[in-house]
Amino acid sequence: MKPSVLTLMLLASPLLAQVPQPALLAPGTTLPITFSKTIEANHAHPGDRIEARITQSVLLANGATLPTGSRILGHVVTAAGFKYDTTPYAKQPHAVLAIHFDSVESTGKEAKTLPLNVYVRALADPNTVEAALTPNLYDDSLRSRAQVGGDIVTPSQKEVVSQRDEVVGYLKHGNVYAHLLSASGNRAEGCDAGNAEVSMGVFSANACGLYGFTGATVESNGKTGEPFILASTRRSPEIWAHSAALLEVVATSPASNPDTATNPTGPTAQELSSR
Repeated sequence: MKPSVLTLMLLASPLLAQVPQPALLAPGTTLPITFSKTIEANHAHPGDRIEARITQSVLLANGATLPTGSRILGHVVTAAGFKYDTTPYAKQPHAVLAIHFDSVESTGKEAKTLPLNVYVRALADPNTVEAALTPNLYDDSLRSRAQVGGDIVTPSQKEVVSQRDEVVGYLKHGNVYAHLLSASGNRAEGCDAGNAEVSMGVFSANACGLYGFTGATVESNGKTGEPFILASTRRSPEIWAHSAALLEVVATSPASNPDTATNPTGPTAQELSSR
């Protein structure tokens, strides 16, 4: 007697359940975001929630999209404000702000929550963001504007060009898309190139590191599982409301706790704040 189709399906179901499903946020996918509220090292505490919003729709691996306005949630890992050491010839201690991005919540009828494994490819303060959104009316009647990092966007042209006049992306329905270019920010990790067309928001294809955060440095961009760490020996680090960031999805690594993860290329947030 041959087994029924139903029997075969029941027997196969445990095997099917073991087949890993492809991640909806594929490595190399970018999420352009803007921060909803200011995060200050002087006032933040570990565990405080942080929130941001996606500023340009993001294509998922299954063909669906994360719409503009989808909410990014995360938390503060470490916050240590600047305290001036008056000891003669003292080396000033690091003030640090370490944050981790946890998930993204989409909006609309098919709302979903996806876990995040991302690093901060680029971060720009509100003044830099505003400049990137403002057309150059004095020298250009075409209302061209410069993305964070220097790429030129002209509303009447579909090509986005670099400062060397090379085509590096395309303007589609008012949004900029590009293949990521490798660049070296202010950290040894730098930023990788990519072959997929991704959402750029206000950023250039080669944008990498900090823009406008005077006196601050990126001690960890979060690429290897550790939190994003902003540090300074001159003032208390803060990420102002309306600052913009370009997050890039990285391949999922073995489960680790970002609150205690170490950075193989530099000190941890706890080590910096104790110096």
